[in-house]
Amino acid sequence: MRRTARRPASQSLSLWRWPIVLGVLSLVGLLVGLADDGWGDVLAWLTLGLVTAVCLRFAPGMPPRR
Repeated sequence: MRRTARRPASQSLSLWRWPIVLGVLSLVGLLVGLADDGWGDVLAWLTLGLVTAVCLRFAPGMPPRR
């Protein structure tokens, strides 16, 4: 039976940091967009637009920007 090496907590945190941030931004944007009008709609557009822009920028197959 082979034993798999465990990652240190700091390495796992660095791996999951940005996906968690993008998930929280998405959740905030969706909830604020549903619950508030006016400035809430602006905040929803900004947060969801930022998440979309980041996903499109780092999508697989996209050439790196110079």
